[in-house]
Amino acid sequence: MHTITLLHPNKLVFGNDSLNEFVKDFILTGNRRLFIVTAPPILHLIESSINKLEKNGIEIFVEKNILAEPTIESFMDSFKLARDFKSDSVVGIGGGSALDVAKLIAALLNNTQTIYDVLGIGNLKSRNTYLACLPTTSGTGSEVSPNAILLDEEVKLKKAAISPNLVPDAVYVDPKLTLSVPAMVTAATGMDALTHCIESYANKFAHPAIDVYALGGIRLISKYLKRAVENGNDLEARENLSLGSLFGGFCLGPVNTGAVHALSYPLGSEFHVAHGLSNALLLPYVIEYNIDAAPERYADIALAMGGEKKESVLETAKQAAYLCKKLSADINIPTKLSEVGIDKSSIQRIAESGMTITRLLKNNVKEITLEDAINIISSAY
Repeated sequence: MHTITLLHPNKLVFGNDSLNEFVKDFILTGNRRLFIVTAPPILHLIESSINKLEKNGIEIFVEKNILAEPTIESFMDSFKLARDFKSDSVVGIGGGSALDVAKLIAALLNNTQTIYDVLGIGNLKSRNTYLACLPTTSGTGSEVSPNAILLDEEVKLKKAAISPNLVPDAVYVDPKLTLSVPAMVTAATGMDALTHCIESYANKFAHPAIDVYALGGIRLISKYLKRAVENGNDLEARENLSLGSLFGGFCLGPVNTGAVHALSYPLGSEFHVAHGLSNALLLPYVIEYNIDAAPERYADIALAMGGEKKESVLETAKQAAYLCKKLSADINIPTKLSEVGIDKSSIQRIAESGMTITRLLKNNVKEITLEDAINIISSAY
């Protein structure tokens, strides 16, 4: 059993109305200039909380102009606002984009490093600003991961900053904040969370300490995602999706993802396909490619998704790809790249770009060449 490092926030609160717990806790921190990173659809959910904080002497700046795929340039605009406000604390309230931007802002305030200095693995030397995260989607798991992603528009590539210092001081997962998320966003972010769990379980660096979270997340998301898409006010489904997404987030630091994420990055950076949808489109086809390298693992995944035990491990495992396709179809997610406006002539370029994401490809249970990547993407077309 190889050595593994698990990084968790100092405080993690899970449950309905935990937003109220954040307000109480923040007042006690002694910080008085709070920079909130969010998005317009979230504002009505946090208005009363902002009022409570202001009544307790907290000065607040709300940055709501966060792009769905934040770029380095847009990040710098947000960072300048936080610096000029003289923020002593940062909270991200939103989906993965808002959380990633909040994490990087907190990291660079009171820090001599620039955004370019901290991109990569282990380059962020420290974080001296209080940081809290409250997810409003059940998808990225960014609230508990050491990762933050930005798009470098110059080269049309997503770039990651990965550091223990990006794990927030406090996290509040309030399923009620996800109730108003539209069906298509619920579907796409749910598939993102499922992909985190599947790719962490079927992974060269899989570990029993993370397997528990990965399989638990697969079971919860497979069972409750369709319900949440069909009825956004189904609080039981929202609670279980929030938990499944959190489990997926726990997987990202110690194990992380593989070829699905690597090959899907160009779909977002060049073609602006939503991250969760990008993963959903490629997930079944990467599984089909990988399956002979880890049949026992994919058999476990298939059973966790509700599959049946077949005569052989391989036959059981083969259900995993089918069940992923079926789940996407059940929640009205496209299952082919041709359905999202990607031209067939782009396949090689997507593959070449995806092959540059070596930090994720090294985790894949089966080695992938450029030719393999082209074949996988062609299958998804």
